[in-house]
Amino acid sequence: MITRRSMLAGAGGAAVLVGAAALNTAATAPGTTDMQIKRIGTEPSRKGPAEYFTGTVRIDPLFQAPEPARVSAGSVTFEPGARTAWHTHPLGQTLIIISGFGWVQREGGPVEEVRPGDVVWFPPGLKHWHGASPTTAMTHIAIQEMLNGKNVDWLEKVSDEQYRR
Repeated sequence: MITRRSMLAGAGGAAVLVGAAALNTAATAPGTTDMQIKRIGTEPSRKGPAEYFTGTVRIDPLFQAPEPARVSAGSVTFEPGARTAWHTHPLGQTLIIISGFGWVQREGGPVEEVRPGDVVWFPPGLKHWHGASPTTAMTHIAIQEMLNGKNVDWLEKVSDEQYRR
């Protein structure tokens, strides 16, 4: 896992990133070069499914690039104590922490603290989880790619004992 606090310079950089992430400048159809602007709020927020998350989680889809691209991103907000189940990504995952205070962990490693401006990279196939700290909410932008129609493999839930370190 790699973290870089200097990736974004404070909250101003995070705000610019969030605004930029709401834009999808991919071609609208094969062979065209027209850009597409996806307006914030064009897709509804949804609750993180209980089978993959513990606690209250809100997912705001940002974009799914059209083929042949395979990247997608979402803004995910975890209320205090909320977290993902253990999972892997076939082509890896990048998290950009934009607000709050959270925790991330790879299998066999320590629980690591993450704050706004931190960027976390999970390599392909690395078993991990992420979420808010017990007392503070956390929001990140999650970026991942599809491989054979799939961008995540969900595993067992993170137990309270594992979460509490």
